Amino acid sequence: MTDDPRRIPLHNLHLSLGARMVPFAGWEMPVQYPMGVMAEHLHTREKAGLFDVSHMGQVLVTPDDGRMEAAALALESLIPADVLGLPQGRQRYGLFTNDAGGILDDLMFANRGDHFLLVVNAGCTDQDIAHLQTLEGVTVTPVTDRGLLALQGPLAAEVLARLVPAVAAMRFMDSQILDWNGVDLWVSRSGYTGEDGFEISIPEARLADFAKALLDQPEVAPIGLGARDSLRLEAGMPLYGHDMDGTVTPAQAALGWSIPKVRRTGGARAGGFPGAGIILSELADGATSVRRGLRPEGRAPIREGVAIFDQAEGGKVIGHVSSGGFGPSVGGPMAMARLPADLVDGATLHAELRGKRIPVSITPLPFVTPSYKR
Repeated sequence: MTDDPRRIPLHNLHLSLGARMVPFAGWEMPVQYPMGVMAEHLHTREKAGLFDVSHMGQVLVTPDDGRMEAAALALESLIPADVLGLPQGRQRYGLFTNDAGGILDDLMFANRGDHFLLVVNAGCTDQDIAHLQTLEGVTVTPVTDRGLLALQGPLAAEVLARLVPAVAAMRFMDSQILDWNGVDLWVSRSGYTGEDGFEISIPEARLADFAKALLDQPEVAPIGLGARDSLRLEAGMPLYGHDMDGTVTPAQAALGWSIPKVRRTGGARAGGFPGAGIILSELADGATSVRRGLRPEGRAPIREGVAIFDQAEGGKVIGHVSSGGFGPSVGGPMAMARLPADLVDGATLHAELRGKRIPVSITPLPFVTPSYKR
């Protein structure tokens, strides 16, 4: 018997907008609105889409002695990233790893001057907090009184600047606390769609007011999980629990770029995180399998779990689709799978779909070019 999914603070607003709600990562979430997944996807690529991501975990990590250097080094014992070198007002992408070199979760972390703000995946929040609480010299505080919205798309900056003019000056991966009508907004210029945009943490007491102020803008439409998935897949972004998990290493997930030279073999602060020996040797020597993009022939999407063969007939299974679907902006099906690393872009493989094998070609990621404000 499982517990009923939790409700995000704007549950009733989503219902009033005609959302279809589904269980996701322990929460009841809007999967689509009357516009439909395809139209929501294209609207985000062309204008601005508003996503409720209040299910995500927000966590503060504060040094007990006030020294951010100590907190940064503590976090580096869990995250193979350059936390110490992150300037105030900036954020980075990182991973929690385990002793086997696998990925426990992926996250964003921001330097807020006297503490770090971490945003983690909904289904991993409790595990991640317990993981962080093993650190000494820091206080770990789950944020329980704020919601999180994402405004994504080429018109996102123009729209948000009408309400919060200071966002216009922000660059990709900036993280700031900005005022809206006396409310502290925690704003980062980032997202999960490949488009320019922002993620905004708002006190629950004012969350509905802010969401409605954004939805009142003519360029903004509410967007559900369905389009969020196709947008991130087109952008070549992995999803935890699908394209990576505790059995998949950073190199296999094609996330080695998140581990900088300073944390690699020969670097000033090499290793010192769970699974470092396995992870660093694989980054140096190459993984035997790695996440790749696939474009199937025809219009039928290949979904998660579909087997990939090296031959049209007979042959052997060389991987399974980890994420797959139809790309409205790409104009056809797309997928990702971990495949032997020696395969070249353009190589033809075969996916078994309803008892038949269809040709799929290895395609460089991402499927669409990101449009971030650098």
